[in-house]
Amino acid sequence: MAKLEIKNLHAEVEGNKILRGVNLTINGGETHAIMGPNGTGKSTLASVVMGHPKYTVTEGEILLDGDNVLDMDVDERARAGLFLGMQAPAEVPGVTNSDFIKTAMNARLEEGKKVKLFSFIKEYDKAVQDLKMNDDLPHRYLNEGFSGGEKKRNEILQMKMLKPKFAILDEIDSGLDVDALKIVGENVTGMKSDDLGLLLITHYQRLLDYISADRVHVMMKGRLVKSGGMDIIERIDSEGYDWIKQEVGIEDERVLPKEDEERTVLGTCATKEALDL
Repeated sequence: MAKLEIKNLHAEVEGNKILRGVNLTINGGETHAIMGPNGTGKSTLASVVMGHPKYTVTEGEILLDGDNVLDMDVDERARAGLFLGMQAPAEVPGVTNSDFIKTAMNARLEEGKKVKLFSFIKEYDKAVQDLKMNDDLPHRYLNEGFSGGEKKRNEILQMKMLKPKFAILDEIDSGLDVDALKIVGENVTGMKSDDLGLLLITHYQRLLDYISADRVHVMMKGRLVKSGGMDIIERIDSEGYDWIKQEVGIEDERVLPKEDEERTVLGTCATKEALDL
């Protein structure tokens, strides 16, 4: 069974300490959710696990099946089985959606092997239908002109095709209406198996109405301050986060002021950068 281990992880950006000792273990087949107010380090954690170059890890480890993820480049992490559904997917003009996904799938195969075209088309078309996306999707440029909801569903489409070991979905529910959220939730739930570990980063209980979590964590001050079951979400929904701040002795839960947080969100797309080279 696959295992992702985050041990005493500390990270900073531009001299600002953001992650301050994150510890988390996810096994294949498990679904974990991280909640918390804005500016507490949730999206930073996702970016650091995937290797965003803006962030510097100053202490700790990230292990995937015992291998040190911090020694891997971004593309190596993806080939090893990590996947990030981004909060704000970038547009990549000139690259069609289907070509992008097929290239990504080929990159994960052994050298000299390629995805069979007929099998790819059949699986791709089914995934598009499952997500109730437009039939012209394969011929459109990656995320270009997509609505916010289409971009989020496209992230799940990539996840369905790539079949990662561990998927981090960073606020995949933001920008989705009720119908789209239901479609995304049902598709993610349909992918659950012992071969997939899930980490959901969200502000809202509504996502977890469609994707049940085995474990819920609350992040404040760049670390996980409370963990438990779905009952935590119900109490947060009714009382907010003040009771947790009082319980753990935190007055200000943020690690960065809002203006600094906005500058540290994923501002570039590794795929786009690679295509520009």
